[in-house]
Amino acid sequence: MTVFSRVLTAVLLVVAAALAGLLVYRQVSPGVLGGDALDVPLALPALPLVSDRGAATTLAASDGRVRLVFYGFVRCPDVCPVTLASLKNSVAALSPEQRARVQVQFVTVDPGNDTPAVVRAYLDRFDPAFTGLTGKAATIDEAARVMFVANVAPMPAGDHSAHLSGAAQGAGGAQNAAAVGAGASAAARLHGDQLSVVDGRGRFVRVYGNGAVVDGTLDRDLPGLIRAYAAR
Repeated sequence: MTVFSRVLTAVLLVVAAALAGLLVYRQVSPGVLGGDALDVPLALPALPLVSDRGAATTLAASDGRVRLVFYGFVRCPDVCPVTLASLKNSVAALSPEQRARVQVQFVTVDPGNDTPAVVRAYLDRFDPAFTGLTGKAATIDEAARVMFVANVAPMPAGDHSAHLSGAAQGAGGAQNAAAVGAGASAAARLHGDQLSVVDGRGRFVRVYGNGAVVDGTLDRDLPGLIRAYAAR
């Protein structure tokens, strides 16, 4: 091996070690957030919606808390209840001061069934502090589009569609969620299963895939998300 070859090999080993160290740092450093950050925070539009208390509100409405926004529907048999149960545990692990600075917000993609009262009763099964939004179908479709959430109209009864995976800044992921119903009234719906992070100023800033919500990544990140995105 020539002197040049030995030097080149040594340089490459140093670079490889540095990259490996950076990877480990990103995995274990509490200051490094998971999920995917938008390149530019997206100010949400003031689309008119209705709260789970029946009050007029908008998609952009913010009270300074960091919002964890999840699109789903009450009759969803699998992903929605699992995700909301996981979020309940995530929030419960926070200190009282931290909990006061975060809001879990459920946006229904099935407004024909999910009236404010239905959404409120559903969320009470997980955490009374969770909030919900419903409204006109066209408005919810636009809200989902703005936040890169897949939202496909119900399929005919008996059509069992597959879930899609989500990613930030593109078509949202989705999970197969068959609405619970009787006989021919049952319908399948495709909807995004990712969790969107909205800062205290009403800007969409980060997204977590569903796997990161249930595997502990969000639990690890939540205090950092509050520090980074809740209004001070």
